[in-house]
Amino acid sequence: MGRLDEAKQRFDKSLAALDAQVKAVAETRRELDGARARIAELSEERESLLARIAALEEENRAVSGLAEEVETRLDGAIDDIRSALARS
Repeated sequence: MGRLDEAKQRFDKSLAALDAQVKAVAETRRELDGARARIAELSEERESLLARIAALEEENRAVSGLAEEVETRLDGAIDDIRSALARS
């Protein structure tokens, strides 16, 4: 085998290695694009969940306020009933 044949084989090997690297980079870019899209989806979902949590916390505060008011009224009603029964 002459020097030209050896050089051609080395060149072919180099081209094959370069082609493999190009394919690997292209696949990595596709994966990166998919990961970026997923990150964007998760960020949107996170924002939505944070808004829902804030709404539920506000609703919880409102329900707690109502529960306290009901408790106060019930305590008053029980006291009135006890007083009425004591007079009887």
